[in-house]
Amino acid sequence: MDGYWVYILAGRTRGTLYIGLTGNLARRIVEHREDRADSFTRNYSVKRLVHAEPIAALDDARRHEHQLKGWRRQWKIELIEESNPDWADLFDSINR
Repeated sequence: MDGYWVYILAGRTRGTLYIGLTGNLARRIVEHREDRADSFTRNYSVKRLVHAEPIAALDDARRHEHQLKGWRRQWKIELIEESNPDWADLFDSINR
């Protein structure tokens, strides 16, 4: 897909959350998993992809990422559980 992804990583079900933005989701998740990404995900072992939204335009993606980061924790959990109630790792489904 051309465009961008706003994504959420978790360390475990209802655990620590990380929200990010990338133009290449598969590459970015690999970077997180191999501890080549920022120190937050490395320090808190946040590596499970639990939510990802494709967004066509960079400005829209940045706006959405900023919006999600401002949400209450419970709203983020509800967003994840709407489409991924088991908090499954979605990496394999996007990395085909």
